Amino acid sequence: MDFASLIGIILGFALILGAIAIGGSSDVFINVPGMMIVAGGTIAATFLTVQFRDVLNAFKAAWIVFTRDRTNAQEMIDTMLELSRISHRHGLLKLGDIETNSHVLRRAANLLAEAASEQVIRNTLQNEIDSLISRHHTVQDVFKKMAMYAPSFGMLGTLIGLIQMLSALKDPETIGPAMAIALLTTFYGSLLSTVIFLPIAGKLRARTLVEVTNLEIIREGCISILTNDHYAHVYEQLSSYLPEDSRKPLRLGKTQDDANGKKT
Repeated sequence: MDFASLIGIILGFALILGAIAIGGSSDVFINVPGMMIVAGGTIAATFLTVQFRDVLNAFKAAWIVFTRDRTNAQEMIDTMLELSRISHRHGLLKLGDIETNSHVLRRAANLLAEAASEQVIRNTLQNEIDSLISRHHTVQDVFKKMAMYAPSFGMLGTLIGLIQMLSALKDPETIGPAMAIALLTTFYGSLLSTVIFLPIAGKLRARTLVEVTNLEIIREGCISILTNDHYAHVYEQLSSYLPEDSRKPLRLGKTQDDANGKKT
């Protein structure tokens, strides 16, 4: 569970609702026709712009991002270092037996076990990276479009409310409430855009950067393993993906174990 996202959503709505409650009656902020215009219009415009399948995939991806923990770069580096140790002790063929939830890592390990060339491994994993970026860009674009449409339909709802208000100017007492109702749709559109759609798009983009980094670590780690680089060399190359103050110190005992494993 991504607690930062959960805290952000709860805190955002809590502050807005708290400000509304402190300012007076909250009933005036409820307008069903305005909600229908903003929510229905945003959904309809999104379906007109992108494929239905892409919209479903976008919401599925958002759910996965908010409910599943991500694999950080340090964990992926540790995994590649473990594969390096296995290859030095038992050979590349042993890498075909590893168990992992990452289909990309499993595919890369199988390529190593099959003694694929460096160019094949590099091209294959680069294709995986490009494909991931393309898929995630489509998902992010759905929420960016919804963030763009929501305020527009909010303004459209406000114009509808103003037209209805101006058509009933004979009763001055109704102008104030009618104006408030007209402005509510703009409020709904801005709320959806700034509190829901744009933050989700930003979170998806952040997750994309993390996953791309992990795939790059897999790619470079596999190339190092294929070229039979020393364990310490693999560590130095992959640790460059982390900030210096976040890097784990290299445990040299592991390399000594590898050396002993080779001798036996």
